[in-house]
Amino acid sequence: MRCQPPLPMFLDVALIGFGHVGRRFARLLAERGGMLLAEQGVTVRIVGISTNRHGHVWAAEGVDVPAALSRVEAGRRLSDDEDEWLTPPAIINLMRGVSTGLRVVVETTTLDIAAGQPAIAYVQQAFAAGCHVVTANKGPAAFAYAGLRDEARAAGVSFLFEGAVMDGIPIFNLARETLPGVEVLGFRGVVNSTTNHILSALEDGEAFDPALARMQDVGIAEADPSLDIDGWDAAAKVAALANVLMDARITPLDVRREGIGPRSADAALRAIEAGRRLRLVAAAARLDDGSVEASVGPVELQAGDLLANLRGQANALVLRTDLLGEIAVCQLTGGLTQTAYALLVDLVTICRRHAPLPAGAPRRIP
Repeated sequence: MRCQPPLPMFLDVALIGFGHVGRRFARLLAERGGMLLAEQGVTVRIVGISTNRHGHVWAAEGVDVPAALSRVEAGRRLSDDEDEWLTPPAIINLMRGVSTGLRVVVETTTLDIAAGQPAIAYVQQAFAAGCHVVTANKGPAAFAYAGLRDEARAAGVSFLFEGAVMDGIPIFNLARETLPGVEVLGFRGVVNSTTNHILSALEDGEAFDPALARMQDVGIAEADPSLDIDGWDAAAKVAALANVLMDARITPLDVRREGIGPRSADAALRAIEAGRRLRLVAAAARLDDGSVEASVGPVELQAGDLLANLRGQANALVLRTDLLGEIAVCQLTGGLTQTAYALLVDLVTICRRHAPLPAGAPRRIP
């Protein structure tokens, strides 16, 4: 009797949020999804998409992603005959009934700086539905990391967010996978691409508004850029980093914060004249009483400082550790593709953790 080949394991994905990052991720998934199939033994399909602006679509056998991308980018709704009940919570609930393979909710909604909602509620609902969660939203880790981590463990699912802080640079993977037994005592970094691009432009004598507009044009800064220039985006990243790497249990509201504005041009030029550079620095440190102090604000740095030499959309983070001293990770180019790649990497991590392979088949782990 001829043996039938094994049926593929599906990795079913629901996208909650379909903005710049979500759409770039959908395209990257089509471009590199074959890698997941070949190396991890899964077939990836997007079964649901939900966005406040363009509505919702669901298809258990897989959404027509090219059509969805075309409709959204033409300013149309995802479906002409959309059911009124089809909302983000409804799509997450529908994930309970899809294939017996891996089920993942990918959440890329806009950061809510007041409380991290509704992203936190979406993450919790996904756990309750037995879904793994991947997010590029800083809110869940910045406002509720410890509780969500514990809920994910109790549900037997993964909660991953590599794209939340430095696009595709593996800061959280670095600590989780390669620094066992190392304590992070503090960190400092440049973690917001928009403000770093603006400060670089101000150093070159450009005006504030055109430099900001360029970041909006490429989808790095939002139409309302206050989260970036007022320092809230960096504060959320500091809180997420401190919570995950230092068990800080703080929120962005606990971060001492100062942003930048048109008047920063004078400060940037004065710093240049003094042989220094002005950068928006995000930092955290553990105090003697065990608490963690965190801040975001413009700082004049010596010209030889690693952070001082970051220009344009470059980011970097310097970890201060007990055993290895200082560890620096730099990203010289950031953008939508890098953030989308981080989401893809988190999917690979979920496959490595949870996808069974046929008996005797080796799992390729590059």
